[in-house]
Amino acid sequence: MTPFTPADLQQTQLWAKLLLGVFALAVAFSIGRAGSRLAAWVAKLTPDERDDPFWRLVAWGWWLVVAFALVSFGHFLFEIKIEPLYTWGLLLARWMGTRGLAVLLILAATYFAYRLVEVLVQHINIPKKSEFEREQVRIATLMVIIESVLKVSVISVGVLLALANMGLNIGALIAGAGIAGLAISFAAQNLVRDVINGFFILLEDQYGVGDVIRVGELAGGVERLNLRLTVLRDLEGRLHFIPHGQINTVTVMSHGWARALIDVGVAYAADLDKAIAVVQDEAEKFYEDPEWREKFTADPPQVLGVNELADSAVVIRVLFSVQPKQQWAVAREFKRRVKNRLDAEGIEIPFPQRTVWLRQEGD
Repeated sequence: MTPFTPADLQQTQLWAKLLLGVFALAVAFSIGRAGSRLAAWVAKLTPDERDDPFWRLVAWGWWLVVAFALVSFGHFLFEIKIEPLYTWGLLLARWMGTRGLAVLLILAATYFAYRLVEVLVQHINIPKKSEFEREQVRIATLMVIIESVLKVSVISVGVLLALANMGLNIGALIAGAGIAGLAISFAAQNLVRDVINGFFILLEDQYGVGDVIRVGELAGGVERLNLRLTVLRDLEGRLHFIPHGQINTVTVMSHGWARALIDVGVAYAADLDKAIAVVQDEAEKFYEDPEWREKFTADPPQVLGVNELADSAVVIRVLFSVQPKQQWAVAREFKRRVKNRLDAEGIEIPFPQRTVWLRQEGD
């Protein structure tokens, strides 16, 4: 067996130093990239793009600090005694030996747990059947909220453990954060109310993305829904942002099924029984039309009869039970059909008329 010579020992130490240097380079690159991404994320949070150069400068400054620390550690590792780099590298190595390695392991575990939350949420199966559309919207929204809460929890625990291993008093930090949170909660009571109301809207499935709702004087389709606000797009394409704390009463026009209500006016001189029979026949033909049948529910149309004796017309009311969000299309089509049918039957659809009497002098 060949004896282990001092030259072999030096070569082994050199290889160990090289491997340690490669590991330090990988760690420094990861830390630098994480800081740079954090600066870019903060820059995106600010709406004003004029501060983007500042955050890019912060990112470059972070890279310079990491590179300087890596160079200092390299001077210590390879015993390049150039001051003050060698001394700083020695201090960095001592800190890494006592606390830094544990901090890096905690940060690595935090990153792994953060990514694990994303993977687990993405692998949750949501039913894709059409009858579960509302449940899909509800589950997807709740999963986004749960994912956000889990990510915040993982990051918070990881940061606190890292700070504790760095020797900081996290008890005082938590107490200070509690006091700051209490102060913020008093200053942001409307925000807290929005979040609580939004939670119950989602929990009770009052409405979801894709529904047509009316809130006060605003009506439109729900384009986005989160814990804090509902985003509506009205018929003119205008976008309305409604905080949940301001929603007292909401009218949902597309929940489960809907109803198309049509009032048909005929002249007082028309045969009323014949007019009702014609409207009934046209409603039944419309209901049985194969091109429109899928827009209706199983309930047949209802002709309620005379609903109003108006100034210029006798109003006949018709009801159609339809699928969600189909009431407007059904009402428009039936109005077209019944107008043509009444014209064909010779039944007059009245319009407001005014009789003017002219009085002559001497009468």
